[in-house]
Amino acid sequence: MSEAYVLDASAVLALLNDEPGADRVASVLGQAFICSVNKTEVLTRLIDWGLTQSEASEAFQALELTEKPFDGELAEMAAWLRPVTRQFGLSLGDRACLALGQKQSAHILTTDRPWQNLEIGVSVESVRPKA
Repeated sequence: MSEAYVLDASAVLALLNDEPGADRVASVLGQAFICSVNKTEVLTRLIDWGLTQSEASEAFQALELTEKPFDGELAEMAAWLRPVTRQFGLSLGDRACLALGQKQSAHILTTDRPWQNLEIGVSVESVRPKA
């Protein structure tokens, strides 16, 4: 059985923008999940970059990610992560990603290096090469 991955919006955007770490994200697409909250973040940034709604939607759909809804259970899990993530300044979207990683027992990919210091019971990897 292959390992499951949860992608943070920053990891997806790195892939779509062909930034450092894009190759790592591309390597797990067939095994990757994304939370609906993080999908919103990705689509919002694509619109900010000047894509039309249709273009943004097509770019996201081409990734063929498995989307998981931000339901009541994930909402609670994200809230319970607040004390352990507060010092890192993590947003609701960040915590939604982490909560999905916990729920799916999945490896989390992000571009945010400080996440690697979190002790939340799942592994977190920054896809950015070390400077």
